[in-house]
Amino acid sequence: MSELKRRGSQTLNELIVDSAKEGKPVTCLVYTMLLHWAAEVARAQHLPAALLWTQPATVFDIYYYYFNGYGDIFNNCKDTSYAIELPGLPPFASRDLPSFVLPSNTYTFALQLFQEQLEQLSQETNPKVLVNSFDALELVAMNAIEKLNLVGIGPLIPSGDLFQGSEDYTEWLNSKTKSSVVYVSFGSILVLPKRQIKEIARGLVDSGLPFLWVIRDEQNKNEVKEEEEEEDDHLSACREAILERQGMIVPWCSQVDVLSHPSIGCFVTHCGWNSTMESLVSEVPVVAFPHWTDQGTNAKLIADVWKTGVRVVANEEGIVEGDEIKRCLDLVMAPGKTGEDIRKNAKKWKDLARDAVREGGSSDKNLKALVQEVGEGCF
Repeated sequence: MSELKRRGSQTLNELIVDSAKEGKPVTCLVYTMLLHWAAEVARAQHLPAALLWTQPATVFDIYYYYFNGYGDIFNNCKDTSYAIELPGLPPFASRDLPSFVLPSNTYTFALQLFQEQLEQLSQETNPKVLVNSFDALELVAMNAIEKLNLVGIGPLIPSGDLFQGSEDYTEWLNSKTKSSVVYVSFGSILVLPKRQIKEIARGLVDSGLPFLWVIRDEQNKNEVKEEEEEEDDHLSACREAILERQGMIVPWCSQVDVLSHPSIGCFVTHCGWNSTMESLVSEVPVVAFPHWTDQGTNAKLIADVWKTGVRVVANEEGIVEGDEIKRCLDLVMAPGKTGEDIRKNAKKWKDLARDAVREGGSSDKNLKALVQEVGEGCF
């Protein structure tokens, strides 16, 4: 990170200077989280700068409070029954907080980067934080911090009737009935333990529902290394189910395309913020399966605030068992009040998300106001 800061600052500075020489001066610098050094370059060049925050406003608020007067209370999170209350936010249990602020956090460098990010913002005369969220979704969280201006400009993903897939899984999805398929994906970083993979397989097979499951090449390689023992019955059953057309496993898919396909009825997700927003825009109910960083907070919002899904409960060893996965899938997919309420809420938030980015919507107006401020030189 220090080398990125050194070389990145130099290159960015040169880019700004060269653009000005070519008659195309930079008028505003937008930089994303964990690249706070870009704000230093902007100040040196007398440019306005804005942080693009790619997690929910709620998570930004939690980091802010952690470093501004509330840090000590997070130490109580060793007690899993303890609830933290922060101004303008719902109560959080330890599992609902970003993993970096928990006493168990081992990624101390990440927490330091967030602190440096906030320190950079405190040096701005008119600090702006552009958030990949929208006012109706997080209005209270957007306005929780008096000293900072959080501006919702999201969701920053395509919207509309999106599905244009031409991949191998397209024909398979086309063969399924409306809202019948479980889509399973855990993002581009996480590698699950083999035991967890087995339990997911068991839950999917036992549910009897058709499923599209993304298992990346890295995950497959990890399993091969561990595959010295006899193949597990549930993994074997999962592969058999695939052959019988219950499911399909792919190493990659276009997630926005898949989520917008009419056959998708549920998304089993790690609750990364991009995946969370994509599920909202696509009106897809969620089985929340968080692991680290902001995902626990996102799962809390999904299950308890927006009520667009349910959250899995892990056992004492941190493994979500197949029976629990099946229970959650039944709640979301089977007929019944819980599933009906979740689907109604999913439609409500889809409509509000799309309203936000339409002409005259809150995010549309917020972004245009920012551009106008830059053009008038008052930012």
